[in-house]
Amino acid sequence: VGTVGTVKGVHQSELKDEINPDIILGNTYHLYLRPKLKTLEAAGGLHKFMNWDRNILTDSGGYQVYSLSGRRKINEEGVKFKSHIDGSMHFFTPENVMETQRTIGADIIMAFDECTPYPCDYNYAKRSMHMTHRWLTRCVNHLEKLPFKYGYKQAFFPIVQGSTYKDLRKQSAEYIASVGAEGNAIGGLSVGKPAE
Repeated sequence: VGTVGTVKGVHQSELKDEINPDIILGNTYHLYLRPKLKTLEAAGGLHKFMNWDRNILTDSGGYQVYSLSGRRKINEEGVKFKSHIDGSMHFFTPENVMETQRTIGADIIMAFDECTPYPCDYNYAKRSMHMTHRWLTRCVNHLEKLPFKYGYKQAFFPIVQGSTYKDLRKQSAEYIASVGAEGNAIGGLSVGKPAE
């Protein structure tokens, strides 16, 4: 996991030569706040910033925003949140999260979604799932307008939601599959849920 563009406690040569992962996970929320998009863009994207020539996946930052519970407000337009670093206010929308991930330059980028808590009321989970689907449509529509920044295509993965409710998970999976993206992700399965 390379949350902010580095894998902690490991020298880059060890990472490549000894650990030898196929992919590194970066976090859109953290990369947006630090080192910031200007820095990443000036470097030519996250690959060059961290001297990594293999795959990088960035999540949308939805989980991190969810984890800020007392410092965020979610509505149809997006999520307003307070930085955990300096208390500054920010607003993530499906559109600007797609722009952010284009600038970061990961090989696989995720749709912006709402991550629901556990336990979660059925009606809240259903409303959240439908909003995540509407956000997905906005992500797809905006991505179609955005050029690739660094000369390579980025794969786009929508995220199945629906909390722990099988009918909602099935409905979400069917909706997500209908988008026809390069891959699909399964979200929120273990968020706050006790091990069983």
